[in-house]
Amino acid sequence: MQAWVIGNWKQNPATSHDVNVLLDDLLTAINAEEQADTERPNSRCQLMVAPSHIHLAAVSTRLKNSSVLCAAQDISSHSASTGAYTGDCSAQQVADAGATWTIVGHSERRQYHKESHDSLVQKLSHALAQNLGVVLCIGETQTQYDDQQTLEVIDAQLAVIKDLLIQQPELISSLSERFIIAYEPVWAIGTGKVPTVAEVSKTHQHIKQKVAGLADTAEAITVLYGGSVNADNAESFAADAMIDGALVGGASLKAESFLAIANAFNRVNA
Repeated sequence: MQAWVIGNWKQNPATSHDVNVLLDDLLTAINAEEQADTERPNSRCQLMVAPSHIHLAAVSTRLKNSSVLCAAQDISSHSASTGAYTGDCSAQQVADAGATWTIVGHSERRQYHKESHDSLVQKLSHALAQNLGVVLCIGETQTQYDDQQTLEVIDAQLAVIKDLLIQQPELISSLSERFIIAYEPVWAIGTGKVPTVAEVSKTHQHIKQKVAGLADTAEAITVLYGGSVNADNAESFAADAMIDGALVGGASLKAESFLAIANAFNRVNA
């Protein structure tokens, strides 16, 4: 299975100039690495970045001739195309801006925007209807972790897949190729706190088994880890067979640290 390393830029960088500097650094570094490693051109894990909506078109244009994919950070739950939904961007609009994937259900969206189970089902449906791949984020809070409720919480969050397939069973074929799960313990995002690799591995195994059961399929689904992933700890996560890559926050805002994480997975998957 191919590894994925995805950079969620969140509400960064501040200006178009800063975005271009980041992209210049990233593309220059990738080109240098590819030139130096011509004997293994297909060994690189798949890279993707998710800029803010306002920078999405510019970033996708810059990445068009590169190996790096572009994702949106979210899409509207109200409509797949257009409508009277002030402030929202539809799946069709972000696809038109150049995104080929979208993040859905990030904990910050769940917390700050009170995203419900039903709204997430709609987002998944809209994304897949517009041929966008989906990165579905799941994870427990500190309190839930302390109370040993991690798997219970994850099962409830994964139920959106079951409900989606009840409504649209034809989408089952999309799960293995156009669907990624990102397990991000809320208590580890941007805090520097990190669960052990053994904990993450056990949780990922549970997620894969749960999704296989929900979808009634033996096809393996990609499961990434996110939560204070950095250049120093990426190698330990990459070495575990249950961890298929990383969803990276702050460390994705510097080309050096982002590619160091990617290279940790490259070495394991070479």
